[in-house]
Amino acid sequence: MRALRFTCILAPIEHTLEIQRSVFLTRLVPVTSEEAARDVIESQRRAHHDARHHCSAFVLGADRETQRSSDDGEPSGTAGVPMMQALLQRETIDGRRDLSDVVAVTTRWFGGILLGAGGLVRAYSDSVSQAVSAATLRPFERVRELVVVLPMSEAGRGENVLRHLEHPVLGTDYRSTSVEVTLGVEDTESALDAARQRVEAALQGAASFRLGEAAWSA
Repeated sequence: MRALRFTCILAPIEHTLEIQRSVFLTRLVPVTSEEAARDVIESQRRAHHDARHHCSAFVLGADRETQRSSDDGEPSGTAGVPMMQALLQRETIDGRRDLSDVVAVTTRWFGGILLGAGGLVRAYSDSVSQAVSAATLRPFERVRELVVVLPMSEAGRGENVLRHLEHPVLGTDYRSTSVEVTLGVEDTESALDAARQRVEAALQGAASFRLGEAAWSA
């Protein structure tokens, strides 16, 4: 079943965590492709070339189908996977776990004290989790375009009625004999059926319908 909603971060953010003199700098960046995510990782590596480790994790897509992580020289399983879990398990809005389209890069400067495998896992996980906590989140919902076709004689009244319903008006297109008002409706059969019934009742049967494209709406 395809996801109906997901959450991403609004803008890049950096967060620094110091543990026993080791410094963990996490940078979160919103991305929409694997290429963009890898560009962010390489940019971080170039910007902080004096550090030995630039560990990373990124998740892409509304269904979070693309997931990649790297320990970048840290002991296996102590950095990339904990960072990924911090992204995947993070509660966002309304208690959902749906964070996506984000890359996390954590750069570590060694402070001379060994943290051990468990300490590294906690440090990388906490660094990403705290960065997400400091970020501004933006929810997206998958909507379907429901095009309401009105005769020109009903254009003024009909458009005014539609703008006072609960569904956002995405656009209005005036034709020679009709006007088409596009509404954004949650992309499920039940929601679309309810929207049609609501519009028909409000316009007293003066409208016809067709479905448009699916899109993500903030």
